[in-house]
Amino acid sequence: MRYVSTRGGAPALDFRGATLAGLASDGGLYVPEAWPRLSHDEIAALAGLSYAETAARVMAPFVGDALTTDELRALCEAAYGRFAHAAVTPLVQLDHDQWLLELFHGPTLAFKDVALQLLGLLFERFLAGTSDHLTIIGATSGDTGSAAIDAVAGRMGVNIFMLHPEGRVSDVQRRQMTTVLAPNVHNIAISGDFDTAQALVKAMFNDAAFASRFRLSAVNSINWARLMAQVVYYFYAAVRLGAPQRAVAFSVPTGNFGDVFAGYVAAKMGLPIVKLIVATNVNDILHRALSSGDYSSSAVVATPTPSMDIQVSSNFERLLFDLGGRDGDALAGQMRGFEASRAMRLTNAQREGAASLFASDRVDIDDMTRAMRWAYESAGQVIDPHTAIGLAAARRANVDVPMVTLATAHPAKFGDAVERATGVRPSLPSRIGDLFDREERCTTLPATFNAVTGFIGERAAARG
Repeated sequence: MRYVSTRGGAPALDFRGATLAGLASDGGLYVPEAWPRLSHDEIAALAGLSYAETAARVMAPFVGDALTTDELRALCEAAYGRFAHAAVTPLVQLDHDQWLLELFHGPTLAFKDVALQLLGLLFERFLAGTSDHLTIIGATSGDTGSAAIDAVAGRMGVNIFMLHPEGRVSDVQRRQMTTVLAPNVHNIAISGDFDTAQALVKAMFNDAAFASRFRLSAVNSINWARLMAQVVYYFYAAVRLGAPQRAVAFSVPTGNFGDVFAGYVAAKMGLPIVKLIVATNVNDILHRALSSGDYSSSAVVATPTPSMDIQVSSNFERLLFDLGGRDGDALAGQMRGFEASRAMRLTNAQREGAASLFASDRVDIDDMTRAMRWAYESAGQVIDPHTAIGLAAARRANVDVPMVTLATAHPAKFGDAVERATGVRPSLPSRIGDLFDREERCTTLPATFNAVTGFIGERAAARG
């Protein structure tokens, strides 16, 4: 399996190369040269398998010969052995056709663990026996940072520098990052919003002078390996609801478009998904893009769903590339225009291609609150605000197949919002119950390229 850049100007890489690189050298994102497909019988054969075995089979075509079958299976067993639920991503039924897929049973209580526990092991595996040193740079709106830090803390050959917008993540999210005191972990709080942090990360990857000093890699969903791992739980859930004989639909609380794009990949691989609901909060650039073709950013509005307070969704580029005939030159021009003006129109091919699988919905705070209350009063389920955005959109959708809402975070990560909506204060699981007693370590920097690169440059290992 080879990987090509969405912007057409970077060399094709194998799975190992794409995993270690993260962002392509031309500023694009890596995608498989062609989508692998699983046959009807191969999907049916996933029934009854463990999550780790399901993961190994679904991901094998993407890994190619970078790992043997036994090596991939062992990595999956190690990654998912740390989860608190034996099913890893269990399904919970809400009513006759609404389901939750709980993705928060990993060590940091968010869906990002499903991918990042594996990605940390892949980094370690691919660096073993070499003199290479990896400098991981990422931006987080909350959950990616803690999951990535947990996955690589203390690992040899890796430093991680994680940027988060100061005051715009929950207390639990912040402390899950800043209380990890491993010497290879560096937390940076910047003024501004997530888009500002993400732009700084992209600028570092695209700055030849800076990038040439360090071997940079990414843990954000711009890294293909992370997105690949998220494809697995679509198969795992759908098979348990009757696939491939029975079709399913998914509603996905969406910020950076990686989680829902993983559903698109599952559909391209042959999973019978009839609809993917892109559920946004009031920061609704993706809803506007999919419903009217208007992909234009505006000021970010702070909400009780901080992981979705995003106006530039990096992974949307992957979808536009695939729906636009995989023309890297054309997409590069389209993205340059967007980066200059912060606005663009989707082409007819992109809009029509998206409409065949995607629908979208914008959910405000009142509807989010009502969804949290409904889940608690009608089904006895306490859900976090992000999951509630997805559930509100799911309940408004008109589909006649099982509808699965991705439950992306443990409700205790957003206790204030949950308590306001339901009157119930969710408790942190015992395994992190002492979180608020732990020491924090974080550096606050201005949101400038020079300030952030100066800090990283003093602490990262330069190329030999």
